[in-house]
This record gives sequence, structure tokens and C-alpha cells, in this order.
Amino acid sequence: MSRKITALDLAPGELSDATKAYFAKCEEKLGLVPNVLLSYAFDEKKLRAFTDTYNDLMLGDSGLSKLEREMIAVVVSSVNHCYYCLTAHGAAVRQLSGDPALGEAMVMNFRAANLSPKQTAMLEFAVKLTEEPAKIVEADRAALRAAGFTDRDIWDIASTAAFFNMSNRVAAAIDMRPNDEYHAMAR
Repeated sequence: MSRKITALDLAPGELSDATKAYFAKCEEKLGLVPNVLLSYAFDEKKLRAFTDTYNDLMLGDSGLSKLEREMIAVVVSSVNHCYYCLTAHGAAVRQLSGDPALGEAMVMNFRAANLSPKQTAMLEFAVKLTEEPAKIVEADRAALRAAGFTDRDIWDIASTAAFFNMSNRVAAAIDMRPNDEYHAMAR
């Protein structure tokens, strides 16, 4: 029995060979095709825009580690109560850190985790940008610089937080469901 991955009835579109290969690579590396990708499969142009942005932000060159970027994804998703992203990116934090407790703390309350002052500053900024974007001022950027972040890092923190705010809203709007496999990963 296949479970619906969103509340919308959007039939998958015709996928290019490149996209089919990308899905096969996901299956090979992750053991699944993430439901977020399947949910975009009704429109390859939208799927490509999503994956290009995601891959650039989460896997591209950055002064932020992959773990730090995943931590931002989880903390933003925690503020927004995004079930899909908390499940999928919580698993990524557990896997990248090798610490299941860190993944759980990121999901529930990052302030309870044993984080460096630099990581805490990064996540506090991501929370403020999520909750009160109009109240971001130079003092907030100065606090990140004082913690050791470059202006390029600040761009990456902001872009990652913004991307997950957008993704969280889409996931909430369409009731996107995470792959069951994420629940058991890296525990």
C-alpha cells in the first residue's frame, strides 16, 4: 500500500533522463528518494529549481560545515514546526554528527545542546531571522562577526535559513510527509 506524500493530487510529470539518474543516485546513496523530491516531480522545472538551490546551499562551497547547515535547517524547522524537515534534517544532524542526542536537541530545543558559542550565535541569528526578520539589525550581524563568522558566512547562514523558511511553508501548505526510513536513521 503506498502512502500519499502530500495532500495534493498532482500526477508526476515526464522526467528527463538526468532527473531519473538523480533519483537513482538518491536511491543508491540514501536508500530512498526523498519525498520532497517526489512532491516536486509533477513539474521538472520546479524540481530542478528546488534541487539546484538546495544543492548549492547545503552541499556547495561554504565556510559553514555541512553539519552547521543542517543544524540551521533543523532549528528553523523547529520554530516553524515543520514535520517533514524536522524528520529528514534531524536524521541528517544525527548522521553527520554521529550523535543521536544532538539531533534530538536540535529538533526540540537547540539551547539544551552542548554547542560552541559560535554555533549558538549562528542558530540564534537563524531563529531571529525566522521569527522577526524585520528586526534584524547591524548588531545581529556584528554578533556573528564577533563569534568568528565572515560576511560570506553570514550570507550563507541567512540564505540557508531563508530557504528552509520557504520549504517549511510549502511543506505545511501541502501536508508533505517524510519518508518513513528517516525515523530510524542514525539512532
